[in-house]
Amino acid sequence: MLVGMKTIVRWLLLAAALLLVAHLYSGVAVASFQSALIAAFVIGLLNTLVRPLLVLLTLPVTLLTLGLFLFVINALMFWWAGSMFDGFKVASFGAALLGSLIYSLCSMVIDSAMERLFSRGH
Repeated sequence: MLVGMKTIVRWLLLAAALLLVAHLYSGVAVASFQSALIAAFVIGLLNTLVRPLLVLLTLPVTLLTLGLFLFVINALMFWWAGSMFDGFKVASFGAALLGSLIYSLCSMVIDSAMERLFSRGH
C-alpha cells in the first residue's frame, strides 16, 4: 500500500512541477492541474517505454558527447508529450530543452524529498 501511496504523491508533485515550469517559462503552457496530471503521466510513460530505446539507439552519439546528448533525448520526450493533447503545449525544441531541464531539477528535488519522507516510516 505504501508503494501505491508513494506513486500517487509523486505523480501529484510532478504535476505541480509542470505547473511551476509553465509559470517560470513562457515556452511551456499548461491549461489546468488536470492537464498537468495527464502531462506528467504521459511524460512518465514516455520516459519508461520510449526513452530507454532512444538511449540505446543513440549510445554512440551519447558517448561522443560525454552524455550531453541525453539532454536532447529528455527534450524530445518533453516536446513529444507537449504535442499529444491540447492541455499541455511546448512552443519549440528550445522550449522543450529548457522546460525539461527545469522539470528534471524539480523531479530530482521531489525524489530526494520523498526518499527522506518515506524512509522515515521504516
